[in-house]
Amino acid sequence: MGIMPRLALRVLATVLGTLTLVTGCGDGGGDDGSGKGRRPSGAQVTIRVPGDAPTISAAMSLAHPGDLVLVAPGEYHESVKVSTPRVTLRGESRDQVVIDGRLRQPNGVVVAAPGVAVENLTVRNNTQNGVLVTGSAKAAAAGLPGHGGGYDTGDEPVTFLKSFLVSHVTATHNGLYGIYAFSAQDGVIEHSYASGGADSGIYVGQCKPCRIVVRDNIAELNAVGYEGTNAGGDMYVVGNRLVGNRVGLTTGSDHQEKLLPQQGAVIAGNLIAANQQRATPQQADGGWGIGIGVDGGSDNRFVRNRVAGHSNAGLVITATADLPAVGNQITDNTFTGNSVDVGWTFPTAARGRGNCLRGNELRTTVPARLATTASCPLPSTTLSPGGRWAVPTAPAASRSPRWRCPLRSRSSPRPHHGRHRRPGRAGPAGPGGRPAAVGVPARRGCAGADVLSASAPRASRPPRGPLTGPTSSG
Repeated sequence: MGIMPRLALRVLATVLGTLTLVTGCGDGGGDDGSGKGRRPSGAQVTIRVPGDAPTISAAMSLAHPGDLVLVAPGEYHESVKVSTPRVTLRGESRDQVVIDGRLRQPNGVVVAAPGVAVENLTVRNNTQNGVLVTGSAKAAAAGLPGHGGGYDTGDEPVTFLKSFLVSHVTATHNGLYGIYAFSAQDGVIEHSYASGGADSGIYVGQCKPCRIVVRDNIAELNAVGYEGTNAGGDMYVVGNRLVGNRVGLTTGSDHQEKLLPQQGAVIAGNLIAANQQRATPQQADGGWGIGIGVDGGSDNRFVRNRVAGHSNAGLVITATADLPAVGNQITDNTFTGNSVDVGWTFPTAARGRGNCLRGNELRTTVPARLATTASCPLPSTTLSPGGRWAVPTAPAASRSPRWRCPLRSRSSPRPHHGRHRRPGRAGPAGPGGRPAAVGVPARRGCAGADVLSASAPRASRPPRGPLTGPTSSG
């Protein structure tokens, strides 16, 4: 079904990442900073960049558990790996502290230790991921687990990174994912903004039980806004704005990852709207105009979401290969302005079972009258009916928009004029506005947003203001 198979996209990203690691060493970028700088004396100290260490990586090499690495405004051309537990990486200004891969590095930040927080900064232009959090040694080393860029980690046992926080982060124009948690548990992704991800803005994969909360984020202009694969068990996606992608949200099962099947996520209180934006990367397995997609996922609860303005369907349940969708509950949601509000389709022998609806505001379902014939609760043995409907053709990809929109701090500190370079100013305001969608509240975009065409939406302001203050949160 996909225009560009997902595995092929990840292979391409891995090849690009490998080439950049080889070619980027001699041009002044990618400085690992090891052995440089000094750590202030004491326990749980603040290491300032560039005051105490010239680069973020150098500061990380000095950090002890409980330390805060506080980064001054500037543009940093490095890939930062955090290998020390309980370290906080924090920018002084979310919009002015920029880790820019310049499309020469696979990852902006790689978290490979427990108890780490990444806060209040921007990561952009990486060939793979903006922020990667993982317990997989293969993923931490290469950016993506598995050979050739797939998710299959081979014989590597599942090892979870336990406890993480990604907060007030802007992740834009990255080759695969903006914020990516793989084989991780006990974490929070919050108050962040992800756009231009060629696979998805925010991704959680291979965790059971996850004990992860994804809350109060904005994901737009991605192939998929939020994606959860083989991620379940205390997995909460709550209060996010997933608007203007190709597909808003997916949760499902995939044989490329371990811990099959996906099971037990709660998707609640999200705005999922107008996910049929042309100015987006073409990946999404060909998906277009879909609010929520459930592909072989089971026992998920979709509660009090607003799903609006999709030319394909508001919510789709289907099976993946040999994995049926079982026991999903769709309750108390509002569907409006969708071609089909809720559609179930099972093109393979893997039929769904026990899927049900209750208390939703909706107009159309496929098959018809699902709200009556599949009313919750239902036994898990009850076969779910399937049907078909007219599916719109996904348009060709538009070039992923680069982030040029300043996110002003409430109290941005004066930039430090050191060896690092300050990011340039935003370009002129673009002419476009958000495409019309039924039931989507109006929202003012950034005054300095660059847009690609008159149909492209402006980049939006993150849902919360940035963090300020140098105190350690060890």
